[in-house]
Amino acid sequence: MSSPVASMFTNFTKLCKGLALVLVVGHLLVQFVPATVPYLALVPARTIPFGWILITSGYFELSVYGVVISTVSLLFMGKFLEPVWGSKEFFKFVFVVNFLTYLCVFVTAIALYYITRLEIYLYMPFAGFHGVLAGLLVGIKQIIPDQEVLFLKIKAKWLPSITLVLSIASSFFTINSAAYLPTLIFGTYMGWLYLRYFQRRPETKLRGDPSDDFAFSTFFPEFLRPVIDPIASIFHRMLCGRSNATSDDHGYTTSGAPLPGSDSVEASRRRERGARALEERLATERVVPPRNKDESQSDALDNV
Repeated sequence: MSSPVASMFTNFTKLCKGLALVLVVGHLLVQFVPATVPYLALVPARTIPFGWILITSGYFELSVYGVVISTVSLLFMGKFLEPVWGSKEFFKFVFVVNFLTYLCVFVTAIALYYITRLEIYLYMPFAGFHGVLAGLLVGIKQIIPDQEVLFLKIKAKWLPSITLVLSIASSFFTINSAAYLPTLIFGTYMGWLYLRYFQRRPETKLRGDPSDDFAFSTFFPEFLRPVIDPIASIFHRMLCGRSNATSDDHGYTTSGAPLPGSDSVEASRRRERGARALEERLATERVVPPRNKDESQSDALDNV
């Protein structure tokens, strides 16, 4: 019988194993054939003729540390999220968030070049899976917001925010922060945008998560939310076209008030599914110590 420590490193999903293999093979490819980097990584000046790099740039790491962190994080987060979402939805999330993240990085790099006229923004290679990982953290925030992370004693709903704060703080002390910080920021936002408005919910045949517990302001401390909410509502109408008058498909009336049992029920169902999946996962990994022969014989005599 396997030990509890060993069981933590088993039962990974096939899809996550396949994605992890892609990350490892991609890293080995750019290490042994460096000439492939301009054709796989996002280099803004080369994006127009090589549009596929908006997709490939997220599936390989340039450093050993990056591939180790990305592979381990993908396996463990996917081990929890994929059973809840389903393999098809999990893969769709990874693909969409990766593409939108690097599309935003490309647009930002071009804009920074025209503002600063610094060619470094045109020829700096952007690559790595950390944008998708940031989006997966948002998924964990959505499903089990009040679950405490092991060893950290931090609620899961704060993981994306803490990750961004630490990344922004470390950017002041690192040289190549521009290569990873935009990817983390856009990965977090695109992950939230997809889950908030576009993820299909089979149980209701609706899209997204309109609950207040998953609003954009929940990424910020409580005292900042009165300032963030009005700004977020503006972008909510401008970018997503989800005004109160057209949000009936999410369980709202035309006045903006939620219909009975719409927001709160759906949010509670999602949290219940996440908690149930977590409990089932822990139950399968829990090791029951075997009883010795004397205890077994004693139990048999009692039964007789």
